[in-house]
Amino acid sequence: MSSHDSTLELVTNLDRAGIEARLAEIRSSAQSAGLAELAQMFADAPGAPRALLEQKIRGALKWLADKPDHKALAARLELLEINLPNLK
Repeated sequence: MSSHDSTLELVTNLDRAGIEARLAEIRSSAQSAGLAELAQMFADAPGAPRALLEQKIRGALKWLADKPDHKALAARLELLEINLPNLK
């Protein structure tokens, strides 16, 4: 990512399909950034129960906590964390 961060739009009404689509985008971005461990955290995300997705997202945020170069990925995960109550 460039030195200019793009603005993240706050979306709080994502449904399961929207959350899973964004997780796929995050996984792809992680792979492109050489973060294979992060990408692997979401390999089985599609169709996973809410509790497992919560665990994976929170684990990924902890994993990224000491990686300031990847704060854009963390911000995208935080957005998904906000939307977890929408999962059915």
